[in-house]
Amino acid sequence: MYAIVNISGKQFKVTKDQQIYAPLMQADVDASVEFDQVLLADDNGTVSIGAPLLAGAVVSAKVLGHVKGDKVIVFKKKRRKGYKKKNGHRQDFTKILIEGIAL
Repeated sequence: MYAIVNISGKQFKVTKDQQIYAPLMQADVDASVEFDQVLLADDNGTVSIGAPLLAGAVVSAKVLGHVKGDKVIVFKKKRRKGYKKKNGHRQDFTKILIEGIAL
């Protein structure tokens, strides 16, 4: 069984007991969260497609922690001008564990 769910503007294909890194959410660690924007669900070969959302479908999850992603280096340079600029960025993520999918 899997579902395609919208979490903070991004779509994820999730299954039970899967860990995913979603965009940063304002939730405490070990808190339970529910996502009701389910776009598609598959239950042993029976596919249900929402138009645009499935009514009554809920994905429940638990927040495991807040982490940062890998560093991305931004380097700008203009040749022969003496211009160099180096900057780094680390995106914030929330690590969640999918506990169940209810249709």
